[in-house]
Amino acid sequence: MPTSTAPDVPYSIDDPVNRRILAVSEDRIAGFTRTPLEDIAKQSGVDLDTVIARIGSMLQHGTIRRVRQTLLTTSLAPGALIAWQVPPKHLLDAFEYMSKEDPFSGHVVLRTTDKETPGSAYKLWTTLKVPVGFSMDQHCRLLMDKTGATTYKLLPAKKLFALGVGHVRRKTIEPGARTDEPGRVLDTTVVELDDAEWNVLMSLKREFAPEELGPNLWAGRAREAGVPLETFCTIAESLAERKLIGRFSTFLEHVKKHKDGSRVTRFNALFHWRVPKSRELEAGIEVGRHHCMTHAYWREGGEEFSNVNIMGVSHGTDKDRVLEHKQAIDDHLEEAGIKVEYTNVFWGGKSEIKPSEIAPQAYMDWCKSVGVDPEAMRG
Repeated sequence: MPTSTAPDVPYSIDDPVNRRILAVSEDRIAGFTRTPLEDIAKQSGVDLDTVIARIGSMLQHGTIRRVRQTLLTTSLAPGALIAWQVPPKHLLDAFEYMSKEDPFSGHVVLRTTDKETPGSAYKLWTTLKVPVGFSMDQHCRLLMDKTGATTYKLLPAKKLFALGVGHVRRKTIEPGARTDEPGRVLDTTVVELDDAEWNVLMSLKREFAPEELGPNLWAGRAREAGVPLETFCTIAESLAERKLIGRFSTFLEHVKKHKDGSRVTRFNALFHWRVPKSRELEAGIEVGRHHCMTHAYWREGGEEFSNVNIMGVSHGTDKDRVLEHKQAIDDHLEEAGIKVEYTNVFWGGKSEIKPSEIAPQAYMDWCKSVGVDPEAMRG
């Protein structure tokens, strides 16, 4: 049975036991494992009952905003980073619509630059996923009608170089700290699934409620999917082998204040770099090596963004420190013989973060709910 959480179980990120757990549970449980909570306990050196109780308490109190198995959705549905121009009078309403009414928009962030630069008129940034067979352009045009946005720029990822979180670990990282080995490269080729795989996937990815946390975590999800536990795990392992599974993760609330008044981060920076054409892959690998980066991609910014081609996100509690991290990356690129021809920083303000829906049936249902023929949304 799931373990209930006592009301006095510590939930602050400053609690030393919680920090030990979070240093593992944020992004150290890669792929699919049949025993994710047991693995967190083993790697953190904290007993299983305590791990379950502490994660449950942090989830109940909002320190952790969700616990779930993540997917590498770049391989499950076409996606892009979208930069939007929205008239000031519509900006907050557009933010609210995309964060609350569009299940296919994930990260929704208002961003500014320290001075007027190419692209600084794009104040609203979102991530977008649409299921296979549907058009991101069509979806964006629909969102323009719904929000009053005047234009948008699709920025699909050509390659991924870093995809992780680890906010607790990153708070103590020194500028320039990076892996000894080259960064990884992930492709964005979309893989199609059959009905049985989608069935397991939909149960696999759903967020866990505090009362669901306990040993044999996947038994309830297998019942939900209507398949034996062994079948559920075998399909999940097959998805992982095909590189469709990300990590089992406890996602910290890293933007808003926690109940105890603490914050995980205060500054969310989207870094832009332009490097010489033909050097994008090398540059992305070098950027992705740096521990401060939660995301790093090869994206073509076009003339609107001074033709930048490498983008990435880093977080921190001190703005100057975030800029020190970026300067260390700039210096490293130059030392590696990769010229930084142009660079910029877009600072995040108001933001909402949620997983993007990716299921084809969910997309068709949503279209109908907003009065749109799903067939009109196909590419």
